Amino acid sequence: MSTSQQPAEPATDGSATPVVPRPAVAARSEAVVEPAPAAPADGTAVEPGTAAAPAAGDEGTEQAARSAPPTSLSPSRASDFMQCPLLYRFRVIDRLPEKPSEAATRGTLVHAVLERLFDDPAAERTAPRAKAMVPGQWSRLLEARPELGELFAEDPGGERLSRWLGEAEQLVERWFTLEDPTRLEPREREMFVETELESGLRLRGVIDRVDIAPTGEVRIVDYKTGKAPRPEYSEGALFQMKFYALVIWRLKQVVPRRLQLVYLGSGDVLTYDPVTADLERMERKLLALWEAIRLATETGDWRPRPTKLCGWCDHRAVCPEFGGTPPVYPLSVSPRASAEDGQGRMGPV
Repeated sequence: MSTSQQPAEPATDGSATPVVPRPAVAARSEAVVEPAPAAPADGTAVEPGTAAAPAAGDEGTEQAARSAPPTSLSPSRASDFMQCPLLYRFRVIDRLPEKPSEAATRGTLVHAVLERLFDDPAAERTAPRAKAMVPGQWSRLLEARPELGELFAEDPGGERLSRWLGEAEQLVERWFTLEDPTRLEPREREMFVETELESGLRLRGVIDRVDIAPTGEVRIVDYKTGKAPRPEYSEGALFQMKFYALVIWRLKQVVPRRLQLVYLGSGDVLTYDPVTADLERMERKLLALWEAIRLATETGDWRPRPTKLCGWCDHRAVCPEFGGTPPVYPLSVSPRASAEDGQGRMGPV
């Protein structure tokens, strides 16, 4: 991995073949690429691979939705399980509500601005233009998700909202010191991708940006509104990018030339050039992870893994580590195989 302030950028003139065509029928080993799933009527964001919440009062639909085991894996949900299996259960199985945060919402806002900026001609992609888009994109976000207005409900004078919008503008402006959008013509923005491995595991997610050089080389780019991690934590930061690289490799049989993380909070650009062996290791890791998720789903054994991140968790009230009681498990439970059965066991992922 390397860190740079002005990475080399492949020319993207739009002449290359689209990175992922959309087939009419999806089957094992075939690719599926489509727009990100539409938000439900209430504007709530939908995690790829997760069904929208059922309408209030539809108890049969709600029970069916809550009783369905997970069928796919995204980078965020994989990270949840590695961080804390019980957190994964609360989000995927129980689908407990979570309050929006200023930091996460600011990230959504900045992503929207950087995505929409490429709708303009190259010469008009300037920092002042991008900063001017922030209020309008915030209005669009509020229209789609009115519950986000609760973030500033106790800010009658608007001072905190004004400061928050100013922070978003600073992040957008910093991006122009790291990349030059007048030299970029992304092939895809906010691209939803999905593929099924030979094992049957379905992987899916949304890639912030895909650049393709005239030579066909693929670069996957992800924006982060926080600060770059210390070098000893760089492997964890790359997990999401290698996940996406694996999906692209399985879809198109092309190993992306570069994975690029753009940290707007600290002004760093972290890059990694993967090789086939990296993606093979990632696939093995995800298969082991999915097996652990499958076992937990069947047994109902979702153990908490306390860390310093617990302080930011919305579910402490129902977490045993904090004296809480989880909701009744909504899926049927199978007993664990005994040691005499000769079945293997899996340790922590």
